[in-house]
Amino acid sequence: MTNLRIGHGYDVHRLVEDRALVLGGVEIPWKLGLLGHSDADVLTHAVMDALSGAARLGDIGKLFPDTDPAYKGISSMKLLARVGSLLQEKGFAVVNIDATLLAQAPKVGPYRAEMENRIAAALDMDPERVNVKATTEEGLGFTGDSSGMAAHAVVLLEKVN
Repeated sequence: MTNLRIGHGYDVHRLVEDRALVLGGVEIPWKLGLLGHSDADVLTHAVMDALSGAARLGDIGKLFPDTDPAYKGISSMKLLARVGSLLQEKGFAVVNIDATLLAQAPKVGPYRAEMENRIAAALDMDPERVNVKATTEEGLGFTGDSSGMAAHAVVLLEKVN
């Protein structure tokens, strides 16, 4: 029996006015933000879903339902730290995280290292094991016309006890 588990996560949120744009725990100055029950950090939500899936915890909707007022406006970094605690309780360590943001704008390159550092800090792991990428969809679809943003994440967990 193997001690490794792979997880994939996906999330999507609509872009709206009068909301902060938070990606990977970093508030990015821009004219639009993501709509959601929490801070709607689409990148961190994809990472949480990947981690939850690999550890067989369900998904973030099960762990942090949007019907629960306790999660209204909450920082996704707090939720990610909670997922990290659940992983430890189940005896898992994160080997690595590879996440991709799909968004036409804004450019997030200047914020990538900070996103990686914040994700790593929430999980108490080395930032060298977290990779964040971003791509446009060249004007195609809801991410291409700036109606929303999406993110994918792939993680590898190791059972350590």
